[in-house]
Amino acid sequence: MNLLIQKIINSIVEILLFSLIPLIWWLVTARKETGFFNWIGLKKTNNTKENKTVIWIIAIIICFCILSAFMLTLVKGTETATSDFAGMGVGALPAILIYAIFNTALPEEILFRGFILKRLSAKFGFTTSNILQSMLFGLMHGIMFFSLAGTIKAILIILFTGSIGWFMGFVNEKKADGSIIPSWIIHAAANIFSAACSAFLIF
Repeated sequence: MNLLIQKIINSIVEILLFSLIPLIWWLVTARKETGFFNWIGLKKTNNTKENKTVIWIIAIIICFCILSAFMLTLVKGTETATSDFAGMGVGALPAILIYAIFNTALPEEILFRGFILKRLSAKFGFTTSNILQSMLFGLMHGIMFFSLAGTIKAILIILFTGSIGWFMGFVNEKKADGSIIPSWIIHAAANIFSAACSAFLIF
């Protein structure tokens, strides 16, 4: 129960922190033009595209869960974000869901795909901006592993998470009318998978 409460508190703090700069930016530049949630893409997708978007989401989740299995074996024995759940089994599932959906996926999607990608795209276009946000996303997830797992593993983690970031940006902007909900689902599913693997000691 303590872990669940901790993850709920962490989620609230993370969402507030990761939303702070986007919120200030919106207040200064776009408050009179559109609502904050629409501005960051926390909105429904176009109904005519929903079925195709769902197919993209499912395909990406399957691919990245398979690749995640390889990455988890690569960092086996290394302290990671999911180490809190190690060996806890079914009892960890409520905390895992909060961690995956609200503690990591939502705040990171607001910042990277909802704010950074959209604001850069307005200036540099989608292609360049999606590469830049995915590189930043990869670096944020992998830079700590240089000291924990070594250079080669850290670079592989950066490339892997960066690739996820690129595909999530692509699906949002090109298949879902700029909604960050698809990437939120993909991101949460990937984190549920890796956290569950830790909880059940699968890798």
